[in-house]
Amino acid sequence: DTVPMLAKAQTFSKAQSGSITALSDGANISVDLSLNNHFSLTIAGNRTLDNPSNIVAGTSGSIFITQSGSTRTLAYGSYYDFAGGTAPVLSIGTGKIDRIDYIARTTTSLHCVFTGDLS
Repeated sequence: DTVPMLAKAQTFSKAQSGSITALSDGANISVDLSLNNHFSLTIAGNRTLDNPSNIVAGTSGSIFITQSGSTRTLAYGSYYDFAGGTAPVLSIGTGKIDRIDYIARTTTSLHCVFTGDLS
């Protein structure tokens, strides 16, 4: 059977790739997890990453964050959970790229891992 099926374990013999959806910059940034698993964001000021919408437990992905200036900050909605309960600080420098990997534990809890300075 070569047709993918949702209720069947599958093995793929070639890479399966997803796209990256660009998020709109603004004072408050919305993420709709029904649109994609992977997102990119270039911030032009101090911003807040609002709680995402359409969370399904088990969903995972990444958010790539690029600094358009040298010292932008990012605050996080309460659904973003980081190790030790401490939200990360973005890398300092124009063009710096950071990444947040997430997996939804529940519809109100994203367990997140931050990797800084990928540029």
